[in-house]
Amino acid sequence: MGKSLYSQIGSLQNDLNATVGSTENTQPSSKVNRVTRDAEVTKQQILDAAVIEFAKNGLFGARTDAIAKSAGVAPRMIYYYFQSKEGLYQAVLEQPASEFQQMLEQMNLEELPAIEALQVFLRTVIAYEISHRYQGMLLFQEANQNQGKYFQQTNWSQPLTYVTKILEKGMQEGTFCKQDPYMTTLTIAGICVFYANAYENLKHLTPDVELLSDEMIERYTQAAINLVLNGVLA
Repeated sequence: MGKSLYSQIGSLQNDLNATVGSTENTQPSSKVNRVTRDAEVTKQQILDAAVIEFAKNGLFGARTDAIAKSAGVAPRMIYYYFQSKEGLYQAVLEQPASEFQQMLEQMNLEELPAIEALQVFLRTVIAYEISHRYQGMLLFQEANQNQGKYFQQTNWSQPLTYVTKILEKGMQEGTFCKQDPYMTTLTIAGICVFYANAYENLKHLTPDVELLSDEMIERYTQAAINLVLNGVLA
């Protein structure tokens, strides 16, 4: 189950990152689609390179020429698409929140019983974080260097709201015990992101274990689900 959902996360993100436009038969339309597609690909290449550079060095230490070189584009393209280094940094912070929000919307969690929705959410977040390990480093840099100045302009509150609503629904159904839904949400968020965020340190504690193998990811995911359910079930 874990492996199939892990693949599903990749599939959903590929859909979200899919280039705009389809291959119509008319020549003018095809040309417009190709131009749009090329622009979207270039922007994504810049964002992919930027998240690593910002994660390692933060906003202040990151270099746009290093981002451009890694992305395989001319430095001027960064300013063409994002206006400034700060504009690119803001886009990098916003992208995962937007991607994750769209993935959750596609899963229609509100249609599931609370206990099932919570399990799907946990698996989704853990899989996403493991496949985007630089995100944790990036958010740490944002907190450390900017005290959340740019983070507060993102829509990261929306994914957290999903968990809170699931918990409130479970309490209304009588499935979950009465609790502070917001504080429980923060606790769940911490459990979901820890494995990916701490991987570079954890790997030295168990050098003979491949922590990012499908087996170990599933073991952690199931342990997280068990822990959370034991804490919230009535």
